[in-house]
Amino acid sequence: MKSKLLFLILFLQLTQNIYTFETHYTNPVIKKDSPDPSIIKGDNGFYYLYSTGEGIYKSVDLINWTYVRQVFEGKPRPSFVDVNSYWAPCITKQGSTYILYFALSVWGGVDTAGIGAATADSPEGPFNIIGKTGKLFQSGDVDVKNSIDPFYIEDGGKKFIIWGSWYGIWAIELNNDGISVKDFHTKYQLAGTAFEASYIYKRGNYYYLFASIGSCCEGDKSTYQTVVGRATDFMGPYKAKNGRSMIDNNYDVLLSGNEKFVGPGHNSRIAQDNKGNTWMLYHAYIRGQSNIGRTVCMDQIKWTDDDWPYFDGAGPSSEEKVGPDII
Repeated sequence: MKSKLLFLILFLQLTQNIYTFETHYTNPVIKKDSPDPSIIKGDNGFYYLYSTGEGIYKSVDLINWTYVRQVFEGKPRPSFVDVNSYWAPCITKQGSTYILYFALSVWGGVDTAGIGAATADSPEGPFNIIGKTGKLFQSGDVDVKNSIDPFYIEDGGKKFIIWGSWYGIWAIELNNDGISVKDFHTKYQLAGTAFEASYIYKRGNYYYLFASIGSCCEGDKSTYQTVVGRATDFMGPYKAKNGRSMIDNNYDVLLSGNEKFVGPGHNSRIAQDNKGNTWMLYHAYIRGQSNIGRTVCMDQIKWTDDDWPYFDGAGPSSEEKVGPDII
C-alpha cells in the first residue's frame, strides 16, 4: 500500500502538479456552483467531474478537486437549442472513447429540449460534438416533453439512454456507436411524472433507480430530495419499500435538506472505494449562502441487511467525516 502511494505521488510530481491526498473531508467538497455532477475514473488514476456550466474538475481522492477546463474549450459548441450552456452532463467511456451526454434547453422549453453528445480521446477533453449540432434527440423526436437529464447504462449487451424530467422517466436503446438512437419509436417508461435526474445502479440481485423530486433551483426555498426504488429487472417494475410502483410516483426518500444544506439531489454515479464502501456525490445549496450556487457534496451510501440504501442522518453531512479509501 505504501509503495503504491509513493509511486502515485512521484507520478503526479513528474506531471509538474502538486496534489494533496486527504483522508477526511467536510461538505461541500466543491464550494462553487457546480450542479448535476457526473464522475468517472480515468485510466491515469484521476477522478473527473463534469457539471452543468460545462466545467471539468479532477481529483485523486474525491475530496480535493482542481479545475481543468471547459468541455468545449476551443471547439464548436452544440447548437440544436440556442443557449449558453448545457445542463446535467453524463460522462462515460465506451471502448477507448469518452462520450459525454448532456441536455440543452431554455427554462420551460419542454417542447424543444433535447439531449446531445460529444466525444474525446481523454477525459480532460476538449470534446467534439457529434454531427453538425451535437444533437442525439429532442423532445419531438421521441414524443416525450422536457427531454433532459440523460444517463447512460449498458445492460444485457445493449446500450441505453435513460432520461426525463416531470414527464416520466424513459429508456431508449442506442446503436453500438453510442451516439445514435436505434429506433425513435421504441422506448420504455420506467417511472412516473414526479421524477427527474435518474440514475440506475446494479448491486447484487437488484437494480436501483435513484432520482430527484421537488424544486431544484430556488436557493433556500428549494425542495429537492433524492429518492430511490428498486427492481429485479432493468426495465422494472421499480418499486418503493411498500411494494408500490415508481410508475405511480411512489418512492423512498434518501436525502433531504437539513440545518446546513438545502435541496440535495441530482446525484452522480456511485463510486466504490478499496474497502467496498459506496459513495455518492450530489449538489446542494448551503443554507443562507444560496448566492454561491449549488455546491457539490459527498456522502457514503450504506446498505441495510435487506439491501436498501440509506444515508446516516438522511441528509448531507456537515461534520468532518472519514473519506473514501482511494489510495
